[in-house]
Amino acid sequence: MFQTTNIKLTIVSFLMLGLAFGCKNEPKSATAPTQGNVATEEVERQGQAFIGEDGSTPNVLQIAIGSPDHTTLVAAVQAAELENVLVNAGPLMVFAPTNAAFAALPEGTVEDLLKPENKDALANILKFHVTPGNYSKEFLMKFKKLGQANNQNVTVEVVGDDVLVGGAKILASVPAGNGIVHVVDKVMLPPTE
Repeated sequence: MFQTTNIKLTIVSFLMLGLAFGCKNEPKSATAPTQGNVATEEVERQGQAFIGEDGSTPNVLQIAIGSPDHTTLVAAVQAAELENVLVNAGPLMVFAPTNAAFAALPEGTVEDLLKPENKDALANILKFHVTPGNYSKEFLMKFKKLGQANNQNVTVEVVGDDVLVGGAKILASVPAGNGIVHVVDKVMLPPTE
């Protein structure tokens, strides 16, 4: 009996040793990011906007990214590095100009705004399309103006059944997890002060 107990203790000891050595917290083939390495690009693209889909209601940025009619808007948001702003808890109302709305701007305007040296001007224009809140088209009919994310005001007009914000007509509205996207037919340009 004493010998059986010693054998059991020896087996348990070996198992515990194996368990202790097998559970080391060493990283698995981690490589340090180097310049030009893909890992460097991933480090630069941090924040809430780059977290994988978790199955929740899409936020305003995800709705724009998923829309084939808003590829120019998404390119502008990325050029201005405003992705993380559009995934904040909100609520946010985004007046999202269609590709056709951007195409209606004077020739070369979009290309010029997308240049790195015009990032601040582009960000100002894009922020003029964002309002704190989550109001339906019908509720917006009660307003005369809205305060925008760039600290300027935009006018609200009702023409028949249409609501125009900064002269841009709301074509459709899509609820988002952090607000609402109002699809508009025009790029709203902030007033110059």
